[in-house]
Amino acid sequence: MLQTPPYVAVIGAGISGLTAGKMLKDYGIDYTTFESSDRIGGNWAFGNPNGHSSAYRSLHIDTSKDRLSFKDFPMPEHYPSFPHHAQIKAYLDDYADTFGLLDHIEFENGVVHAGRTDDGGWIIRDQGGADRHFDLLVVANGHHWDPRLPEFPGSFDGESIHSHAYIDPATPLELTGKRILVVGIGNSAADITVELSSKALRNQVTLSTRSSAWIVPKYIAGRPGDTLFRTSPHLPLSWQRKAVQLIAPMLGTDPTMYGLPPADHKLFEAHPTQSVELPLRLGSGDVTPKPNVARLDGSTVHFVDGTHSDFDVIIYATGYNITFPFFDPDFVSAPDNAIRLYKRMFIPGIENLVFMGFAQAVPTLFPFVESQSRLLAAYAVGRYALPPVDEMERTIDADQQLHAGHCTDRPRHTQQVDYFVYEHDLRTRELPAGLKRAQRAVAVAR
Repeated sequence: MLQTPPYVAVIGAGISGLTAGKMLKDYGIDYTTFESSDRIGGNWAFGNPNGHSSAYRSLHIDTSKDRLSFKDFPMPEHYPSFPHHAQIKAYLDDYADTFGLLDHIEFENGVVHAGRTDDGGWIIRDQGGADRHFDLLVVANGHHWDPRLPEFPGSFDGESIHSHAYIDPATPLELTGKRILVVGIGNSAADITVELSSKALRNQVTLSTRSSAWIVPKYIAGRPGDTLFRTSPHLPLSWQRKAVQLIAPMLGTDPTMYGLPPADHKLFEAHPTQSVELPLRLGSGDVTPKPNVARLDGSTVHFVDGTHSDFDVIIYATGYNITFPFFDPDFVSAPDNAIRLYKRMFIPGIENLVFMGFAQAVPTLFPFVESQSRLLAAYAVGRYALPPVDEMERTIDADQQLHAGHCTDRPRHTQQVDYFVYEHDLRTRELPAGLKRAQRAVAVAR
């Protein structure tokens, strides 16, 4: 438990860093945000000079504005249901301006190294080479910027990029009249496949998937699908998943309906793919579906079903690594994207280190980090205390089983969280319990 208001360092001015800063400011906590770029927004700053943005020119958010909005700062009414990345960036700019967050951010001054001092504090070395001392460190550097690539046998003679580098059909590669293989079937893979398979570009596009995916429509009965349901913290999540799985066939979610391989998991045991257009492109013959890659051989790609085809370009839409380049690897790392965090925020035994936004929150991210920021601020002012380390470890195991125990064993799903259940837990149980722990600690100290 923090005994006096700490001086806080926040790494990153993306969604998580901005939300953390806003709540710290609300609670009167002195903090500094270190941002390597010249602008806020992180992943949503298209063309971000720090190279961390994976936004492509045509990107629209897959979560509706009704689910995505911060609770204390709704998105503008005139925004479409699924805003473009430029509108998300403008929304974050307005958020920062409205709450006076820019004055706390040091732009083009990221953190090069973060280490513990002898007295348990933090020494931060910034890009300018200065060593800065802080009491509490908040890590909000995001987890969609370090591309993860598959390791297929053989080698490919053509051009290949990760989807992180993809901007549009002319950048960074000229993708017109080409034979293109897209590897992966997440939302980015679907969007890029749809864009490049336009007949106007004269491409031959093939989509390869290892595990396939259930295809979830963005609209149901004319409304954004994510506004029609929410999970309940009062019923077993397994029951709720089974109920949705029963009606899923009526929504056209089965990938085999569009020529894709069958999914090797049940609906919601892995992230479904949200796309209206991908089924149309598959059904129109504009995209050729293939199973996983078996090996590469020059310009030829062999697939596990025994077929093969020649390609000019491979685009790997194969996810990201969770990486902390400012920590010594033997201090904090996330091998295979696994990191044990109490309430997805605290490493047991390191009480002045807090992580923000390191979860795959379904169905929404912004309110998720908003709920985390409330706990962060309460902790910083002494209105929340952590439980003993052994209790934290047991809770981490229980929470992981609750939120991700049903998921396929993939790096993408290690940080799976149901937002509605998580937020309810923090608001109704964890924050009140943490306040009682803090009050008891104060009483003992007296």
